[in-house]
Formats: sequence, structure tokens, C-alpha cells
Amino acid sequence: MPRIRSVATVPALNRRTLLAATGAVSLTTGLSLALRPQAPAHATTAAQAPVADSLARSQGQAATGRTAPAALAPYTRGTTLAGVAAPRSGSTGYRRLGDGAGWKRVVRDELAAAKTGRADRRTALAAFVQLTDLHLTDAQHPLRLEYLRAQNKSAWRPQETLTVAGAVSLIERVNALHGAPVTGSPLHFVMTTGDNTDNNSKTELEWFLKVMSGGRITPNSGDPRHYEGVQASALKTYWQPDAALRDADKQLGFPRIQGFLEAAISELRSPGLSLPWYSTVGNHDALPLGCYGSRGDSYLTEFAVGGKKLMSLGSAECVALAKTIKDGSSPKGAAFHDLLRAHTRQMRSVTPDEKRAPFTPAEYVKAHLDPAYTGPGPIGHGYSSANLSAGTQYYTFRIAEDVIGVSLDTTDPGGHYEGSIGTAQLRWLEKTLRDNADSYVVVFSHHTSKTMRNTHADPAHPAEKRHGGEEVVALLAKYSNTLAWVNGHTHKNEIIPHAAAGNRSFWEICTASHVDFPQLARVIELVDNKDGTLSLFTTLVESAAPHATDFSDLTQTGLAALYRELSFNAPGARTDLSGTSRDRNTELILKKG
Repeated sequence: MPRIRSVATVPALNRRTLLAATGAVSLTTGLSLALRPQAPAHATTAAQAPVADSLARSQGQAATGRTAPAALAPYTRGTTLAGVAAPRSGSTGYRRLGDGAGWKRVVRDELAAAKTGRADRRTALAAFVQLTDLHLTDAQHPLRLEYLRAQNKSAWRPQETLTVAGAVSLIERVNALHGAPVTGSPLHFVMTTGDNTDNNSKTELEWFLKVMSGGRITPNSGDPRHYEGVQASALKTYWQPDAALRDADKQLGFPRIQGFLEAAISELRSPGLSLPWYSTVGNHDALPLGCYGSRGDSYLTEFAVGGKKLMSLGSAECVALAKTIKDGSSPKGAAFHDLLRAHTRQMRSVTPDEKRAPFTPAEYVKAHLDPAYTGPGPIGHGYSSANLSAGTQYYTFRIAEDVIGVSLDTTDPGGHYEGSIGTAQLRWLEKTLRDNADSYVVVFSHHTSKTMRNTHADPAHPAEKRHGGEEVVALLAKYSNTLAWVNGHTHKNEIIPHAAAGNRSFWEICTASHVDFPQLARVIELVDNKDGTLSLFTTLVESAAPHATDFSDLTQTGLAALYRELSFNAPGARTDLSGTSRDRNTELILKKG
């Protein structure tokens, strides 16, 4: 007899009614089950149990008079409820960070009234962590557009050589969370919502998988002996940390840190997540530079692994190239191709490296399926051989007894950094919502509803219509089992209520990146208030690195702290990415049947 069935084939059983009647709750870590599009039933771990079995076990224990476990206590240590990084003094120049006051929780009742006494009634359904926009960056990659800084200060970030150290510190923080901040319940899993890599590079993909699943990482490419990127170029456009040169950033107060670049490309170790983790694809994972559908361009593919790199460009040409990226007028990278060819003589020599090659969607899925990166599981981290066969990167998985997760692929293979989905995926999403009407649904994607406006045709399916964010919102609002749409992409905290009649409202939760300040992740708890409403608690967390930095500390932890401080001081960086108090630590109330 199969040990597990796909959600679509589970016999008719009203999980929510049954759970409410018995008070049974299962919060076993590692409960999640990957259910793939067009896939048959799948095996699962021993931790996964059908609802009836879970209830029988719970009732059997009660019948024997076994002592009930102690009540779980909220765990807020290491969250932004307890404290956040903040500047210690001053308002201009390079500002040092230290410990700041925490962010209070805000109750949001736009979609349902908050009823008194709910804290005493509530029952935890699930709890998980969202990571998004890690942007693990091969900072020496030949295709990078650092030179756009000549017209836009934020086009290059001084912290980009430290993305791996910063991400490892975030993993350490998640592993240190002993329970959920409100209910204290165990955390089920971690979901990344895309832009796990920065430039669709195989080096970056390997680093990402090792960060998540554990291993030793050397965040260097090209010459194994030393760094060859823009921060050792003697160009004043970029922060030259090791040099005495008074570059543009040092003129703003950035420090000279001798030994920085050697430390930045030195081996470090990730413990890997202690929780099962799932992966969602973003535009920087799917497209070179996050915007070019250039897989058919052999010149750009060869340039990525070659021995030439452009490090400076005139302001007028920067403006022209940036315009084509923003307006999507050259989605396959033709304008970029022509620009590189026109500036061959201005390029600098670097060490070629085949590992910098772009990866295809199939290679992305295969890498997740590699047993070397299974870590705490599940195998494939949501993806399966069914995805390889179908050429898809979307799937479903079971979060808890009566909650499923849906991971979408909102990237557009036709190019541009904004997203959309094809008709086939939209129909699959509707079928998933309809077939699982008895389960609550949490949808994950990279793009937000506001950033799905790109309708370039998919080269593999040129006749297929592309659908934007408004259509996805309308579809999710057709079904009362939709609880939330969790995403990233904008690098900004924002929580949007989507109101709909008939208990079909849901919340859209967008979380800030881990490359730009304030460098956050988010814990999300789903709670039944036992009064006809549910609450979604959102709590932001920072990495485990200390808020204060020491320029002489070039250890793995010291670099992670510096990563945060450099991001705070990055010239041209936006200062609104934390969002308002209503977008940070919240209780989001929903009315559901």
C-alpha cells in the first residue's frame, strides 16, 4: 500500500472540521511533502501521516491518560521584536551601526475584525521562514554591469563581495530560532522566494546550494590566488578597500580595510539549514543579469566564461543601456551584445572560468535534485523529475495537516526583470486551488502582484499568452481557501490586503531582500483563532552577525557584520526598504469559513 498520496487523490475528508472538533494539531518539523505538477503519488518521510492516523494517535494518547506536553512559549530572541541594527550617531557620511530598539507588532484588521480573547483560543496551524533575494554574487563575473555606477550610484554595491558570508550568517540565525515568536510552535520549513543567485551563474548556484544545505564555500572565481574585480581596479568609481586611493566612496567616509579582498574570497563554512527547505525561482536565477532572455546568444554565453571584463563606461552610454533594461526594448540582450563588442579594446584581462557559465532551467532543477545538496531535505527541495520532464519550475507541497503550499514560476523566459505566468501555469494554479478546496493555501512566488506586467512571449511557447499580477490576484480571490501570497523581488517590506466577498480575502506579504539594508528574513505563523477568523503573524529577523562592526575582524562573522553595515552606507541606496510599521511585525486577520 502506498505510504502517501498526492493531495488531489486524498479521499474526501473535511480536515478543518475534523481538526476543530478534536483539537488535534500536528506541527511535526519536516512534515512537508512535495507534490509536483502532473506527478503521480510520491513517497514521503515517516514524519508524514494522513489526517486520520494523526487524529487516532492523538486520541489514543489522550485515552491512556498520558500527561499533556507543556505549553509552548513564544520565542522572540534574535527577532526584530527584540532589537534591530541602527546607526549609533550622526546623519551624514559613513555611519557605524549598533543595537537599536525593536519593532513592535501591529494588528491589521482591514480584512476582518480582531475579536477579543483570541490569544487564549488560538491554535497553531503552521510556522515557517521566508528567505528572499539572497543575490549570492560572483562579484568578478565578466557580464556584470558595475560600470552603470557612472550614472547611478546604486548600480553597484560595495557589499557585494560579501553576499555568501552574509547568507551563511542568516542561516545561523534561522537555526538558532527554537520556536515561533508568537505560538512557540516548531518551525516547519524554510522557503526561498527567488533571486537566490545574482547573475544566473553556475558558480553562484553552487554557492547557494551549499549555503542552504551545508558545506565549505570559496566565494571566488577566475584566478584562485587573488581577486580580479572592480574593487582592485584602481578606479575611483568603486570602493577600493585595500588601497590608499581616495576613491569616491572613501570620500564619503568609507574605511580602508587592508586584507579585505583576501578575506572576502577565502573559504568559509555553512552549517546548512537544520529545517527542510524549498526553493522558488526568481528572474536573477532564470536570466543572465536578471533581465536578458539571451540563451540563444553564443557571444554573451562565451563572454561569461571568457577572459575579458569591461569595468568603465561613459555616462551617456550607461544611460542608454540602463534605459533599454528598464523599458524592456532589448529583452534578448542585443543592445548589451553590441555595446560589449564596441568596447573590446577598453576591456581588462581576467582569468577565464568555465564555472561562470549561465545555467538553464533544467540545470537549475537538476542541481536541486543532486543528492550532495539534499541537506535536511526534501530531495529536490520541491522540484522533481516531473519538473524536468515537463520543463516546469512550479509545484505544490504539504505544509501541515490542512495547509498546502504552492510555488509559482513568475519569471518570463522572453526577458526583462518583471514577471508573468503562462496560460498553462495559470490553469494549473486554478486546478490546484479547486482540487484542494478543503486545505488552506499559501502561494509563494518571486514577483509581486505589482511587478507582474511583463508579457514578452516565452521563446519555448511563443503562442502562449502571458498573464500578469492582476489576473493572479483575481484568481486567488475566487477561492476561499487562499490565505496568503508570499513573495519578494522589490527588496522592500510591504503587506497588501486583497479584499473579496464571501470570505475570499487574502494577504500579500512581500519581504525585503538580504542584499540591501535592512537585510531581513520573515517568520510567518498561521493560527486558527477559533472564532471564525485566522491570524497570520509575520516577524522579521536579521542575520546572526552582531550589529556593531570591527574593521580589524575579518573572520566569517566579522565579514557578515560588515556586510550589513556596508549595505546601510551604500551610496544611492534606498532608505525606505524597511517599509512602515504595518509592513514589518504584524498580526494579519482574516475571516474564513
